[in-house]
Parts: sequence; structure tokens; C-alpha cells
Amino acid sequence: MQKRKLIEVALPLEAMNRESGREKSIRHGHPSTLHLWWARRPLATARAVIFAQLVDDPSARPEEFPTEELQRKERERLHGIIERLVIWENIGDQQLYAAAKAEILKSTNGSPPTIHDPFAGGGTIPLEAQRLGLEASASDLNPVSVLINKALIEIPPKFNGRAPVFPGIADSEIREWNGSEGLAADVRAYGAWLREQAQQRIGFLYPKANLNDGREATVIAWIWARTVRCPNPACRIEAPLVKTWWLGKKKGKETFVVPRVTTDPADPSGLRVTFSIGTGAGGPSIPPTMAGRQGGACLSCKAAITRNHIKTEGLAGRLGASLMAVVAEGNRRRVYCDPSDSHSEAARVPRPEDVPDAELSTHSQYMGAPLYGMMTTSALFTNRQLVALTTFCDLVNEARARAIADGADAEYADALALYLAFVVSRLTDYQSNLTTWASNPQMEILRNVFSRQALSMAWDFAEGNPFAASSGSLVKMTAAVANALERLPARGTASVYQAPAQDGVPAGALISTDPPYYDNVPYADLSDFFYVWLRRALRTVHPDLTSTLLVPKSEELVADMQRHGRDGARTFFEDGFRRVFECARDSADPSLPITVYYAFRQVDRGAEGEASSGWETLLEGMISGGWEITSTWPVRTESAGRMRDIGSNALASSIVLSLRPRPESAGTTDRRGFIADLGAELPGALRRLQQGQVAPVDLPQAAIGPGMAVFSRHSGVLEADGSKMSVRSALARINEILDQVLNEQEGDFDPTSRFAIAWYRGHGYGVGKFGDADNLARARNTSVDIMERDKILTSRAGNVQLIKPADLPWDYDALKDTHTSNWEALHHLIKVLERDGIAPAGDFLQGSLSRPDGTVDADLVKELAHLLFRVAEGNGWTQDGLSFNNLVTSWPEILEVARSAKKPTQTQGALAFDEDD
Repeated sequence: MQKRKLIEVALPLEAMNRESGREKSIRHGHPSTLHLWWARRPLATARAVIFAQLVDDPSARPEEFPTEELQRKERERLHGIIERLVIWENIGDQQLYAAAKAEILKSTNGSPPTIHDPFAGGGTIPLEAQRLGLEASASDLNPVSVLINKALIEIPPKFNGRAPVFPGIADSEIREWNGSEGLAADVRAYGAWLREQAQQRIGFLYPKANLNDGREATVIAWIWARTVRCPNPACRIEAPLVKTWWLGKKKGKETFVVPRVTTDPADPSGLRVTFSIGTGAGGPSIPPTMAGRQGGACLSCKAAITRNHIKTEGLAGRLGASLMAVVAEGNRRRVYCDPSDSHSEAARVPRPEDVPDAELSTHSQYMGAPLYGMMTTSALFTNRQLVALTTFCDLVNEARARAIADGADAEYADALALYLAFVVSRLTDYQSNLTTWASNPQMEILRNVFSRQALSMAWDFAEGNPFAASSGSLVKMTAAVANALERLPARGTASVYQAPAQDGVPAGALISTDPPYYDNVPYADLSDFFYVWLRRALRTVHPDLTSTLLVPKSEELVADMQRHGRDGARTFFEDGFRRVFECARDSADPSLPITVYYAFRQVDRGAEGEASSGWETLLEGMISGGWEITSTWPVRTESAGRMRDIGSNALASSIVLSLRPRPESAGTTDRRGFIADLGAELPGALRRLQQGQVAPVDLPQAAIGPGMAVFSRHSGVLEADGSKMSVRSALARINEILDQVLNEQEGDFDPTSRFAIAWYRGHGYGVGKFGDADNLARARNTSVDIMERDKILTSRAGNVQLIKPADLPWDYDALKDTHTSNWEALHHLIKVLERDGIAPAGDFLQGSLSRPDGTVDADLVKELAHLLFRVAEGNGWTQDGLSFNNLVTSWPEILEVARSAKKPTQTQGALAFDEDD
């Protein structure tokens, strides 16, 4: 008999989601700083999922835990282990990880399987398997991913405890070298040597800045504006294309670029634009010249400069660049200097002959730069940057040779070369002509190319100084790689190899994976940016992984219409997924579930209702491959406020599915039976999902799991005509029940909230007639007058309108209100969150929950946000939906503040706090 695993019964989602969200802000020593990879899953999530995937649920061991109470206590103990495992600061707690490993051994008869990820990507899953003391296996088609995984899990255990070889380090630090500490020390030492050698060879290309007081200062960055000839025949000035004039926005130190049109007899137009530095809180007086999507405007004649004109000039090689400002190191601040001819001339160096110059993809959605003539990998860098990067790559090989001369064997020197190549590769993300300058008050640093998952065009760009000591420098990149390396587990054995996922899974391995999302980001296209430089640095060290000019693309498992055509893309993706899960089914251990992460939100609407091509394809591959879904969990995989979330209802969660091989004896059911089972099982599952902090925008995706668990337990669901129900049809039925459940939840709310829900469904925050509102209110045992007095709505001249969160009064006190509702609590929470942030929102919630009458219920407030999001999304009320979604996405943090805040008490009419709480 199969034993149910913890992941198939219960998880401490609140702790997992809280720590997964917090992890996104951890940088120092985090494995993600070893090398950039897109859409990494949080380590905390992967660690918890693998543990729960292997450890028995207490209900599976009735001989030890015969009663439900004993099972509950044991489950809480295991959850306690997970709650400690997910905390980043506990990664060095050997006792904790020994206890976790003991639980895994106990549940796997002392022989846990190898954990394999066939879509290894950034290596989160195999790394966390290794951290838990398990053998890890990783494969990926992308050579950049393979190199990252080798650096994370395959190389460190080979040199566990090895002392550094750089002369003098081991002798000066007489101590025991644990884990990867010695290798990390060598990365720092040889990285410093590489920087020193490079500075001797090309340091003259990076002159110092002359400050107003006569001192010299190291330059951090040169700020450039791309230029194009004005299309106006009467003007023809070399027009700057600038998205922002701002350089720094710190209060009292506001700094910006001031452009001026001056005469220049040497220019064909007779004019030129010069730049100087301006200061003052008022900011720039001239609007940016690239302010909209349509294009820009000429600074001189104000003529429109369309994107098409810019693209035409770019494709003809006629885009230029003009130096706008120089950023130098000051005394605990940035110093901004006017551009000078000497600094402009220092950048005008010949293009090196031997540079990576492969042709870039022209994928219009993710590859913006090639649309403007930057068609090759070398075009993404200035000539000075090309000189620097080729020098650094060549010095990687020289550092390897020096390490051997210092006593390292070839294998150790190869490992050292890989980490130094990562230093250079990471540097390219900050040393490109797509790098920009972050001028917001908290930053004033280089903003890397991949601040989003695309090669976006940059109009004003920042050329960093790799020899400075600030962001985007060799010093910072070396430290990031070394800090991440020395905190890796560096134990056990691991296997990493290059292969497409559909070509097989190792026999006996247990899968945990995060597969690609249908037609989402083609990482192979983006990876070329790094690959060409890694290839230059590592051709002799990893010849097999660097044998191609660019990253392999034809076998990448994404539905890319530009590669395969519209029909061919879907077929390619579906066939590939089916092969992956069929292969996994052939070698699966029925005693253990596999786990799959998914977070796709493409919605198609057709005759059968709502569905998702991404989900449909994934599920079709799983079910036709012989798998049955046994549980689904919404796990937090993105932090609030990430760049692509701003202004959009982007997914904040992934859905983790656990699956087991479907028994050969599984029978069929008919449509009526399937829908009846959905009606019986899905409502309870949806309520648990809502309680598990899943965001409203994610709920339809999360609902797919328990719904498809019903569908997948059968070998087929038969329609009335005897044909098998399609996955798309099943998804449509699941969405119908989701809507029914949300609608039925209205009955759980207080009368005021029920009225407001019904009114919002019909009018949003728009105007409706008093008579309709009066009838609706009477039916719910309330009145328009009461709700107007409670500032839920306004009633004027026969019209009624709900009050938006932003329009609510700021002097509202939930404890002083003689009557409140969950609707009011939700709207005031949104108001506080959007203006003041999470901590004040948590304080407000704490006060609302402390009311003696208990009228505000935290779970109901969250359920109300789910319900209203669904209404807003269905009506196209985007901004409303964003507010409801953001509240629930931030709910774990808000709730934690509310729980930790001191309880308010009423003292002489004023709000006080109970100091003893």
C-alpha cells in the first residue's frame, strides 16, 4: 500500500510563503548572486517541497499514530521542522539539517532517491536537494544553465575542505578550511590579481574626473544619450534621445542634466546639443525627448522623431551617442560632473578584432535592441567595453595557468576558471550599452541590463567603470561570486549534464521540476548575451558545453511561433511535454510522488468557456503520460513590487502539483459523475486555497489543481457521445464551479458587505439609482441611510455610489466606529496599504481585529478581496482588480505585523497600547 507523503496532506504554507517572499530581498551570499538566471524559484520553497515530497504524513503510519490527535501532533512537529528549514539564516544549522535528513531516511527505508530536475534552469531545486543531504541530478539544454548548475552542486563537493593555493593565503590564515571556503578565497585572490593585471593593461582608458575643488576622483560611470539626425530637413541636428534627465533624487541633493542647443559650424546642421549639470528640487525644466511609446521629439525644432525613423537610422548604422554627464566617487555621495572632450575622447577606442560577434535573435517581444540595428552580440557593448571584456576573458585563462603554476591540479584550476568566468559574465550585465542609471533616491547606481526578462532598448545609458569600487565593478562581481560560493552545501555527490528534457530521466531518480511555461520567455535567446563571453573564457575548459556559436534553440521546449510557426509551435510543445512525462512514468517509483511547479496565466475564451493553453498543454502531457494529480499547493514565488508587477495583475504564486503514476486499473466515468465529484470536492479545496494566502489573480490557476485531481484519477471522462472529455472542457467546468463557489461565499458576509458586493457587481464604483439601491439594501436587512452614515457610499440627488478606498477619510478609527463591516475593513486596508505600505496596514488590521464585537474577520476580509477581484477582472476594471490582488498578495506580511503589534486598548477616549502584551 502506498504511503501518503506530507505534501499530499498538509503544508505550513504561511511560513513557506512568508520566507519565500522575504528571500527575494536577500542578496549577500545568496546563490542567485553567483550568476543571473531568470525566474528562479525561492530556495525556501524548493527545500520545503522536497522535504514534504519524501517524508511520510503521520496518517500513513497508523501503527505509530493510531488516532487523529496523535497524527495532528506529529504533523505539527514535522511542520515545525519545515518552518525552521525555510528560514534563510538557518542554512548553517547542522543540527537542523541532520534532523531533516533523519526524517527523510526514516520515510525512505534509509535509501532516499536521487532528486532530478530535467529543466534545471538556475539550479534551485537540485541545490536544495543537496542541502538536505540528498544526491542531486540536473540537466538542461541551455549550456549557461548547465554551467550554473555545475558551479552550484557538482564542483563544490569535489573540493570540500581544500585549502587555497594562491601564495600566502593558506600560510597567513592557519585554520581549518570548511566546505568551499578555500575555493572562495582563491576566487577572491585570483579575481583581485585579474583586476590588477587588467588595470595595468587598459586602465588608461578610464580617466579620473577633475572636481571643482581641484581634486581627482575615480569615475563610477559615464552617462550617454543615444542620438539620431532630426528628420526635419530644415533642422537635421544630432538629436539626443533621452528618457530621463534625472541623475539623483536624494532630498537636498537633487541633480539632473541640463541640455542646451548651441551653434556648431562643424556640424552639418550648424547646431549641436551640449550638456551641463543642474541641481535643485524643482528638477529638469525640459521634458525628456523620449517620453512615450510613439517616439521622441527634437530638442531644437520640436519635430516628432518617430520610432520608425529611429529604427531605420539604427538599421543603417547611423545612431550615435553623446556624453551627458560623468559620475564620480565623492565623500559618501555621488559627484556629478559636466561632460568634457577628454572624457568623450577616452571612450573613442578602436573596436577589437577578436570579439564575440554572433547574430542575435529578433524575437520582437523580448529582444528590443535588435529592432534598432543592434543585431549582433558585440553591438550591445561600446568599443571600450569590448576592449575590457575581451581583456578580462583572456585573463581568466591566464589566471588558470597561474593557479597551476602555484600548485593547483588541472581540475581545481578548471573550477577556478569557471568561477572567474562567472565574474566576467556577471559584469556584462552592468557593462553594456543597455545598462542604465538608477536615479531614484535609494539607489544612484548602475541598473543592470536584465532588470526585466528582455533585452530592452536603452536610450540614455550608463557606461560603468569596471575598476571602480561601486556597483557593476570587478570588485563587486568578484565578491558576489565568492560570497555565494562559500555558502554552498559542498557535500555529497551530484551529476549535471546537457540534454533536452524530453530525451530521458535517469532511472530511479525522483523528479522535482519547474518546467517552461508554454510560449513564455525564450531563455535561449536571452542567454546568448552571457554565453558568448562564457564561451570565450571557457572554450578550453569546457569544450563540449561551448562547442556551438550560440545557445541551442531548436530543441528548447517553448511554444515559439517564430521558430515553429503558429500550428507547429503548439504541436512541438505538446509532443515534447508528453515525451517528458511518459519517460518519467516509465522509470517512476509508485511509492513516491513527483512534484511540478507551474505559474502560467494565459487565458483563452471560446465556446467551451475559459481555459489556458499553457495549463491545457501541461495537463494533457501529464494525464496522457499516465499521471494522477494527488495534491496542489499555491506557493509564493515572487516578491511584491517586482518590476513586471507594477501596474499589472501578474502572478505572484506558483502552483506545486504532486503526482503519482495512475494505476493501470483506473476506470472511466461519465460527464455527470465528473461534475458531481467536482461539486463535492472543489468548494472545500478552494476555501483551503484562499486560506493558504493564494492571490486572487492566482486563484483560477490554483483551482485547476484540485479540479484536475478529480479528472486525472480516471483513465477518461466520457461525454454523452462516448468521446473522451478534453482537458480544455474539464478546465471550463472547473472555472464554472469556481464562480459558483465565490458567489455562494456572499452568504458568509454581514448584511452591509452583502449589499456592497451586489451593488459593486452591477455598478463598480460608478453611479446607480437610489431606488435600486434601496430595494437591494432592504432585501439584505440594511438601509442606504445607514451605509451613507458609515461612509460606505454616497447618496445624492437620487444617485448612489460606493466610495473608493482612496476617497475614504483618513481619520477613521476602527475601534471607535460603533458599527463596521468586513467591506469597510477591506477598503480601509487597501487605502492604508497603497499610501503607507505594509506595516501601517498591519497596524490597522490589528486594531480592526481587536474590536470587542468581533465584527471584522481576517479570513472573510481576504475572501472578500478574492470575490471582488473576480468581479473586477470579469468587467475589465483593471485598477480595482490590481488593488484587491495586491492586498491579498501582501496578506502574509500584513497579518504578521497585525499579530506582532501591541493590542490597542481604549483609554479616556484616546487610542493607547497595552505594554504588557
